[in-house]
Amino acid sequence: MSTIVETPGDWTQVDASTRRRILTHSPEMMVVEVEFQPGGCGPAHSHPHLQATYVRQGVFDFTIAGRTRRVTAGDSLVVPSNAVHFCESATGGTLIDIFTPAREDFL
Repeated sequence: MSTIVETPGDWTQVDASTRRRILTHSPEMMVVEVEFQPGGCGPAHSHPHLQATYVRQGVFDFTIAGRTRRVTAGDSLVVPSNAVHFCESATGGTLIDIFTPAREDFL
């Protein structure tokens, strides 16, 4: 099996304080970098994908299924499939999100 290394995709502006880019993907998995300005918020949503998030830098308040947790650089978390979740950036920062399967709506 060979390893495929991709160049990150172009940035997509999600809203005034948030942007994302796909780092790599296959049908089974997707890795996405998300940058937030201070106070930036990912609105409440859910999706059928299992999501793992790694905090590259910054401080974020994540609410998953009604439970809020503060995470900082080096922390990670898992969002179960179909769980309503959102986050707010206290400082601005960067998240690395991994989805399985890939988020077709991001392509």
